[in-house]
Amino acid sequence: MARMLAPGAPLTYAQISSYSLAMRRKPGQIVPLERDILEAMLLLRARGLGEAHGFLLARTMADDEDAKRLTAYGTLYKALDRLEQAGHLVSRWEAPDFAAEAARPRRRFYRITGTGERVVTETRAAEQRAVQRAAPDGVPVT
Repeated sequence: MARMLAPGAPLTYAQISSYSLAMRRKPGQIVPLERDILEAMLLLRARGLGEAHGFLLARTMADDEDAKRLTAYGTLYKALDRLEQAGHLVSRWEAPDFAAEAARPRRRFYRITGTGERVVTETRAAEQRAVQRAAPDGVPVT
């Protein structure tokens, strides 16, 4: 059971979900930012890019009309790490000589896995079922 904070009490790092080891999710569940990342990966793949680095993902997400969830690159990279740990993404570092030729730091490239695709499909279906349950009887849901 969650512990309630006293009114006006400051939060500690241990109480913030991204730092809390006690914060758990059901296996296979993702938060909205993680879904946005996976959706961006699918969009980029449909455009012919099988993998993408973090900055390209951030730009793709920012171009979306609903771009509200990405507040900082630190947020993005934490979410990418969680998605990789869950098996929804895999990553690789580009070759150091390629980055050196371009006079920039190495990039880490991410690719969505079959598990990541299934999670997006299941999340979409669950959201659609929730919308249908919430709609009044006889009103079509689009």
